Amino acid sequence: MKLIKGLLIFCLLTFFALRSSAQELNCTVTVNAQQIEGSEKVIFEEMQKAIYEFVNSKKWTSDTYETHEKIECSMQLTFEKRESNNSFSGSIQIQARRPVYNSSFHTPLVNILDKNFSITYNQFEPLQYNESSYNGELPSILSYYVYMILGYDYDSFSEKGGTPFFQQAQKIVNNAQNAPAVGWKAFEDDNNRYWLVENALNNRFEPLRKLYYDYHRMGFDMMAEDVEKGRGRITQSLKRLLSIHTNQPGSYNLQVFFNAKSSEIENLYSKASAEERAEVAELLIRIDPGNTRKYQRMLKGE
Repeated sequence: MKLIKGLLIFCLLTFFALRSSAQELNCTVTVNAQQIEGSEKVIFEEMQKAIYEFVNSKKWTSDTYETHEKIECSMQLTFEKRESNNSFSGSIQIQARRPVYNSSFHTPLVNILDKNFSITYNQFEPLQYNESSYNGELPSILSYYVYMILGYDYDSFSEKGGTPFFQQAQKIVNNAQNAPAVGWKAFEDDNNRYWLVENALNNRFEPLRKLYYDYHRMGFDMMAEDVEKGRGRITQSLKRLLSIHTNQPGSYNLQVFFNAKSSEIENLYSKASAEERAEVAELLIRIDPGNTRKYQRMLKGE
């Protein structure tokens, strides 16, 4: 009897271990409501738990993930204003990173600050996602960014491998076209959720999609074997971004890329030859003027 009981416990533990490793994300969730005076902490504590469970417990793809393969990411919600008893506005910041092959180093994939963030949250009401309909602002935004994270991550391992996930994010945008909240529609802003995924799937932005693969898989992942060759592949990919800048200077997608990568690029090229530093710095100052100081430091090899 003890043997049977032991086997049963082992099988149950194995089942739950496998189940917990099936999900794709290892996402840290933080809810900050310090700017809202007199707010009940328990509401935001419950919201944080609900978001954590929604993002980390749901199966978002048909692929099987081991625990060590989960995508490391974070979602930080900052509320600045209480619109009504259960409605709040502020911002959400999305970050994700990816391991570099044969090293202990992680490279940032995504760093997005979305200020079009107004949500309604009813305590103890479960967050639900249905891909065929609009599910309310909070689950729609969370699901959208989960699929964007997956899209960028898969793009970094195979060329345009993230397409199915960007398409899922675009479905969420399409379902939200009649929603009263902002951030989903083309005419509202050039830097919103609509344009981030619309551009990701547009052929004009194909050099950026390809860059995610060349930069990570053919660049950083190869540096354990040959630093110069890996960095050279990144240099060639960065050059191709000039066509995007020429056609659409200051595009949101380029901003998102450089928000995540500018400091890393500065460090990467600070040890390159003077000729290579000059070539890359001149290019980046032109297409990413917001980070000019970083590229000037890089040019000096500081």
